[in-house]
Amino acid sequence: MRTLALIKRIMLQLLRDKRTMALLFFAPLLVLTLMYFFFNGDSQNPKLAVVGGNESLIAAMEEVSIEAISYDTADNQTIITDELAGLLKITEGHFQVVLENNDPTTSRILLMRITQVASMQAGNSAPTRIATEYIYGDAETAFFDVLGPLLVGFFVFFFVFLISGIGLLKERVSGTLERLLATPIRRWEIVLAYLTGFGIFAVIQTIIVVFYSIQVLDMVMVGQVWHVIVVNLLLALVALTLGILLSTFASSEFQMVQFIPIVVIPQIFFAGIIPLEGMADWLQNLSRIMPLYYAADALKAIMYRGEGLADVASNLLALAVFAVVFIFLNIFALKRYRKL
Repeated sequence: MRTLALIKRIMLQLLRDKRTMALLFFAPLLVLTLMYFFFNGDSQNPKLAVVGGNESLIAAMEEVSIEAISYDTADNQTIITDELAGLLKITEGHFQVVLENNDPTTSRILLMRITQVASMQAGNSAPTRIATEYIYGDAETAFFDVLGPLLVGFFVFFFVFLISGIGLLKERVSGTLERLLATPIRRWEIVLAYLTGFGIFAVIQTIIVVFYSIQVLDMVMVGQVWHVIVVNLLLALVALTLGILLSTFASSEFQMVQFIPIVVIPQIFFAGIIPLEGMADWLQNLSRIMPLYYAADALKAIMYRGEGLADVASNLLALAVFAVVFIFLNIFALKRYRKL
């Protein structure tokens, strides 16, 4: 009987917590739906620039699912500008391939298909020799070399979001925030103080994560380390302001944690771990409202491709806009607890 009474109390407690009930049933459906669309998207054929190829070669490329595009002249810059997976130059029967290698898996598949076409073209004669060059990385580049920068950004975002959200929630639950709001202090001063307080630890955490990833785990690092730190600090500010904002809508640590599958997990899918090309347009447009999308793109550009801050300025601007918007929403959200 005592066990039944305890079960009844737990069930009633959950049923009365409507927010928890909503998150409990809605969050898994959201994540499952996103995974359904991501893993059922159409895979795009790699685009390949072909210089010196005849019509039969172009047709053979199409048969092995390569989108071959004829060029009169092309170089490495053409691959980057036209967003191609690679370039094939044919000179006196010799194949010379340049791969962008932004995605090592795609590059390996493309090279394998080109080799298949070259063998078909050679027929009974000796196999055609293929000289291969890479714009980013080399033949030994692993998938983790590309994934690493995304993970650095994700873990900075996740832990700063969680710590800041639960930190402010504790202030509310313990009554510290209420007593603070009883003083003449203004809402923006409270937000500034919390941002600075949590921000100092976010800066330290970000620097530790970046240096550990590069120096200890030996993640690929072609660009400047301080550029990586700048991007991650901006991302940490976004996570900090977002965590504080969402904590105002949670009444317990349990509810705060339940925001993770709603706010954090969907961003993983849009960070570039799964290629967005070939996805539905609405799904690609959805990535534009995900802060981690911009941070991951900037980190990959700096750490893997060696680009600078000027090259990722649009991503930095997007992160700054997110941070400013969340700061103003935080100031507005404090109205729930006191009107100045």
